[in-house]
Amino acid sequence: MRADSLRRLSFLTLRYILLYAILIAVGIFFMIPFAWMMSTSLKQPSQIWIHPPKWIPEPIVWSNFPRALKMMKFMLQLKNTLTYSGITIVGVVLSCSLVAYGFARFEFPGRDFLFLLMISTIMIPPQVTIIPTFILFTLLRWTNSLKPLIIPAFFGVPFFIFLLRQFFMTIPRDLDEAAIIDGSGYFRIYWQIILPLSKPAIAAIVIFQFVGTWNDFFGPLVYLNDESKYTLSIGLRAFQGVYSTEWALLMAASIVVVMPCLLIYFFAQKYFIQGVVFSGIRG
Repeated sequence: MRADSLRRLSFLTLRYILLYAILIAVGIFFMIPFAWMMSTSLKQPSQIWIHPPKWIPEPIVWSNFPRALKMMKFMLQLKNTLTYSGITIVGVVLSCSLVAYGFARFEFPGRDFLFLLMISTIMIPPQVTIIPTFILFTLLRWTNSLKPLIIPAFFGVPFFIFLLRQFFMTIPRDLDEAAIIDGSGYFRIYWQIILPLSKPAIAAIVIFQFVGTWNDFFGPLVYLNDESKYTLSIGLRAFQGVYSTEWALLMAASIVVVMPCLLIYFFAQKYFIQGVVFSGIRG
C-alpha cells in the first residue's frame, strides 16, 4: 500500500510539474509582444530596426514616455475616457441589477418570455443597429458628445442582466422573507441585502464594463468629431496617423493606455473569477 501511495504521489507531482511548465511556457509566449512593446518604447529610433534585434535598449530612453503623452494630449483624453467609463459603470450596475432583481425574485405573467426575449438580443450584432441608433442620436442632437456613449448604459446590458440574475438566484430566499417579516420593502431588500451579497458578480461586471469602455473604439469613432472630446482609443489612433514613423513614441503611448486594464484585472481577478463561476451555479 505504501509503495502504491508513493507511486501515485510521484505521478501526481510529475503531472503538476508538467502542467505548470506548459502554463508557464504559454504565458511567456503570450508575454513576448508586450515585452517587445516595452523594449521598443525605451529605444532610440536607430535601434528599433537593427538586426539581430536587441531586447535591452542601450541607452534606455525614458523620455519617450513624457514626449508621447504630451504629443498625444493624454491628460485631456484620459479625462474623457474616465468620464465615459465611470458614468457607464454606475449606469450599468444600477440598471442591470434592478432588472436582474426583478427577474430573479418576482413572479409575474410573461416573466420567462420577457427574459428569453431580453437574452435573445445578445445575438444581435451592434453593427445591425448602428445606423438607426445614429439617426436617433442625430435627431436628438447628441452627436459629437459623450451622451450617445453614456446614456444607453442606464437602460441595461442583456449579458450583465443575465449574469446578475443567475447570481441573485443563488442567494437564499429565506433572507428576503426574514427581511419582509422585519418590515423591509422590496427596494430595501435589493439595496441592503441583495447588492452587498453580490459583490463578486458586481465586480465582474465592473471589470467587463471598464475594459469594454476603456478599449471602445467603434463608438467614439462614430459619435465624436471634436478632437477635444476624444477618448484614449481614438486619440491613440489619431496619434498613430500623425506620427506613424515614431515607433518608440507609439509603443510608449500604447503601453500607458493598456496598463490600467492589466492592473485592474491583476488586482481584481479573484472577484472576477468568483462572479463568473458563481453566476453559473443555477439556471
